[in-house]
Amino acid sequence: MNVLLSYLLTIYLEFFKIGLFAIGGGLATIPFLEELIEKYHWITHEDLINIIAVAESTPGAVGVNAATFMGYSTAGIFGGIVAVLGLITPSIIIIVIVAQIFNKFKSNSYVKAAFYGIRPVAAGIIGAAGISVAMIAFGINDLISGVSTDYLSVALKILLGLLFFFGIEKFKKHAVIYIALGAIIGILIV
Repeated sequence: MNVLLSYLLTIYLEFFKIGLFAIGGGLATIPFLEELIEKYHWITHEDLINIIAVAESTPGAVGVNAATFMGYSTAGIFGGIVAVLGLITPSIIIIVIVAQIFNKFKSNSYVKAAFYGIRPVAAGIIGAAGISVAMIAFGINDLISGVSTDYLSVALKILLGLLFFFGIEKFKKHAVIYIALGAIIGILIV
């Protein structure tokens, strides 16, 4: 077999293993990537730190970005493509299997009841995350913990949040306008 094909196959299989076993998001791939450095010396640990920094700052999934950069660093464009394909293949296989199983049992009353019960749980989790983010963004957590006593700042943030909410509902402009306006107000206030 051609040396390049053998090399690309190795990249594919290594990233397939990472995709299969790195559960928990893109940052869960880091120990596996470090293992590849020790095993193959494709890149240095410093390169990995740079790859992670770039992967974190570019749009897209961190694991996919890191696989792209590491694959590209080791074997060029084809290496990047093969690394990403290796990383996502296990997820695709699992999704197809779960979809097939779901299609068989979607009319089952127990499955329907489970999905019916999951809806409010998912809504509750999303709502709790939203409240948590809002409490941090508005400074309420700092007031509760005693870190800050700047009630005026918290009141101003809440007022601005409400104004933005009602402004969005009333004027229905593009989200970029509200993001830019919020950035300008944030710069002026700070």
